[in-house]
Amino acid sequence: MAPSENLHPSTQALHADDFLNLVADVAPPIHLSTTFRFPKEPENLIPSEDPVDDFDGTNYVYSREFAPNATRFEAVLSSLLKGYAVSYSTGLAALHAALVLLNPKRVSVGEGYHGSHEVIAVVSRLSGLEKLPLDCPDDSLGEGDVIILETPVNPLGTAFSIKAYAEKAHARGAFLIVDSTFAPPSLQDPFLWGADFVMHSGSKYFGGHSDLLCGVLVTKRKDWQKKLFEDRLALGNVMGNMESWLGLRSLRTLDIRVQRASESSGKLVAWLHKAQTAPSPEANSEEQLVQMVLKHIHHASLQNEPWLREQMPNGFGPVFSIVLQSEDFARVLPSKLGLFQHATSLGGAESLIEWRALSDSRVDRKLLRLSVGLENWEDLKNDLMRGFKSLVEGR
Repeated sequence: MAPSENLHPSTQALHADDFLNLVADVAPPIHLSTTFRFPKEPENLIPSEDPVDDFDGTNYVYSREFAPNATRFEAVLSSLLKGYAVSYSTGLAALHAALVLLNPKRVSVGEGYHGSHEVIAVVSRLSGLEKLPLDCPDDSLGEGDVIILETPVNPLGTAFSIKAYAEKAHARGAFLIVDSTFAPPSLQDPFLWGADFVMHSGSKYFGGHSDLLCGVLVTKRKDWQKKLFEDRLALGNVMGNMESWLGLRSLRTLDIRVQRASESSGKLVAWLHKAQTAPSPEANSEEQLVQMVLKHIHHASLQNEPWLREQMPNGFGPVFSIVLQSEDFARVLPSKLGLFQHATSLGGAESLIEWRALSDSRVDRKLLRLSVGLENWEDLKNDLMRGFKSLVEGR
């Protein structure tokens, strides 16, 4: 029996690829082959004029075209993201694919992830693509141009209105690409608010275990998906077989991982915010200690815009940033923690903290980015308190 399209995302993640079951294994097998045998019967050897159109989910030829693990991965993603999903070797390869497909003259983009700006720089070198700020005047954009909206944004974890930027783009005949890496299903559905493409660095929450690289691009248009497959075949930005299998494994638990991490993040942010804004804290109190170390917190949950709870009804994401009172505090704090691991990236089962200046020179050197994992949130709170206390005592 085919799964219903009305199933909850946690159920879709487990059953959206049931139609691709070819063996009795409950856990899908790992297919490592890059090449596949042609039919034995000569009458079935029919040259293909269009490998993308002729692919039926089973007639594999070569993994640069299609492969079993990636096909299943994309089937589940298409169900969860409510569009036609195409997977890539990295998130930046997904962004490159979108820019190759649309070939805009101008792209409007915010500060956000530094890697996106590196991709734009390469495309600009080849095509003369002009980069505009995210808040550029509406009439700076024209037919076929692109707005890239990262929301929530890296590294802050604060959010922008997708609907507002969709309206800005579409009024000028431009397209909106939403990088929703920090808000995977079921936290946010950018298509609901007008996005033309949704992009994810699947290395983060889709992978979920800090052990694979991948990117995902999703569109509502079947003809665009076909062209993306054709371009991917030509440029070769495919996921590896093992990475595709790991991605599929991880999607099975995406919903519960994201919900748990987002809830814990919200509790940590609320606790820090309450302590940081407490008036006249008592000497040696928890509030005083937080205020001696912490200067500012960035997270979507602290925004008051009326559109935000509609755009993110189920939580505000597991990533937030804190700005400390000094650069030295920011450099030292990660070494004082036991549960938060000092590393870049995010979205894994373990909580990470990063002195972001190590990865992005544009960022305030007093800023730390926190990616909340699956540990108990009170244990994470206590870990931060021990770290804060160590900073104050070591001054």
